[in-house]
Amino acid sequence: MIQQNDANFIQVNPIAAAKRMFIGAAIAFALILSLLLSVKDPKPEWGTLWMLKPMLITPLAGAGGGAFFYYMTQIVKNNVWAKLIATVVGLVGYVIAIWLGSVLGLNGTLWN
Repeated sequence: MIQQNDANFIQVNPIAAAKRMFIGAAIAFALILSLLLSVKDPKPEWGTLWMLKPMLITPLAGAGGGAFFYYMTQIVKNNVWAKLIATVVGLVGYVIAIWLGSVLGLNGTLWN
């Protein structure tokens, strides 16, 4: 019989993770919506529903970034400096996720 040490596993609180994902998606949605609403005259070749793609993809990327931020903050237990580094890495990962989501969402419209 093999005994497992549960100290190496990350304890995941699904409600807290979903909360971080929702906050990440809401921030990404607000950012992309403010960018999309600033467009006065969209090009006719974009079509009538051109805003739909970035408004779906960018919040999904924000939710993924929020999940990454949650897991980064859960890795460290007691060390203050390690928590600070994990928080900074989580924030940088979140910004990268939003950036990639906005590039994917705006591909073919505003990104050209």
